[in-house]
Amino acid sequence: MTSTAVPHPGLELGSLRVPTPVVLAPMAGITNAAYRRLCAEFGAGLYVCEMITSRGLVEGDATTKRMLVFDDAEQIRSVQLYGTDPVYVGKAAEILCAEYGVAHIDLNFGCPVPKVTRKGGGGALPWKRGLLARILEAAVAAAAPYDVPVTMKTRKGIDDDHLTYLDAGRIAEESGCAAIALHGRTVSQAYSGEADWDAIGRLVEHVDIPVLGNGDIWEAADAVRMVEQTGAAGVVVGRGCLGRPWLFRDLAAAFEGSTTTTLPRLGEVTAMMRRHAELLVEHMGEERGCKEFRKHVTWYLKGFGAGGEMRRSLGLVDTLADLDRLLAELDPTEPFPVSALGAPRGRQGSPRSRVVLPEGWLDDADGSECHLQEAVDETTGG
Repeated sequence: MTSTAVPHPGLELGSLRVPTPVVLAPMAGITNAAYRRLCAEFGAGLYVCEMITSRGLVEGDATTKRMLVFDDAEQIRSVQLYGTDPVYVGKAAEILCAEYGVAHIDLNFGCPVPKVTRKGGGGALPWKRGLLARILEAAVAAAAPYDVPVTMKTRKGIDDDHLTYLDAGRIAEESGCAAIALHGRTVSQAYSGEADWDAIGRLVEHVDIPVLGNGDIWEAADAVRMVEQTGAAGVVVGRGCLGRPWLFRDLAAAFEGSTTTTLPRLGEVTAMMRRHAELLVEHMGEERGCKEFRKHVTWYLKGFGAGGEMRRSLGLVDTLADLDRLLAELDPTEPFPVSALGAPRGRQGSPRSRVVLPEGWLDDADGSECHLQEAVDETTGG
């Protein structure tokens, strides 16, 4: 690992200072209050709530409100907001500041999911430069009285023939955003292939606001290398921390100028699994908390020797007692599988031959008067 010569000065987002320039990417069904608490116990970064829809918040949708839960230990409340209507986004931003005491709002323009892009949302929206400006301006204006910084996350563009990230950066800066995060993939790539870090470097040169780099950060060394290679002010970590909340300890150490690679034995990993499940139960109750935990089993055990029957049983737990009984059967002395280091985690998939967009979407790159139906169902981060 190439370590920084001196500790990183941290990340400044308007009035908000983050000691370690690392942001936990919002991931639907993953970055709830329990997981944010778990990650924060390892490092001093910024931990973003799973994405919520602006319309759902404004209209008092019960599911949206259930997602806006914060742990008592959560000192900095950060929320990612999704929306396609400037009026709804502005009202939602005000609600987050006035009623939920958030200290940071991020706007999602990077989601590649077809049910979102077909309505012009997520990674499709920056094609409409005028609409993007109106949304950003509405959010910044609503958050300004509360001194809450607004940032945005985006992708390179819809595909290689329809790149938007440089214009998006300019618009973000002109609209008063405190920073912009760039995932170095297009919407058509989804999570396949390799992230284009050179694009992150080009955006850094193009704007004066901080740029955060996202994509293919699997180890702390990757984060440092991205910052050194691109000039980014910090990094956004998503899939790399799945089943490895301790990655934030390595990241914090790396940006302090030292090298740490946590290699927990299976016993330490099972203790972390138990802690994760316990926090979920604390926030959601035992039945729902255990069900939410099931999806994390494969990530925690990636590379370990636990057999298929054990993994299936762990994927069906519905009480903490069941979890304890099964975890006790694993060999606590089994070493961490170093073969899993540096390897992609979570979804990857294949590139899409066609991005689903509203009819005629690419005919007009302005969209100043564009009005879209906002998706109110659950969406993922970008």
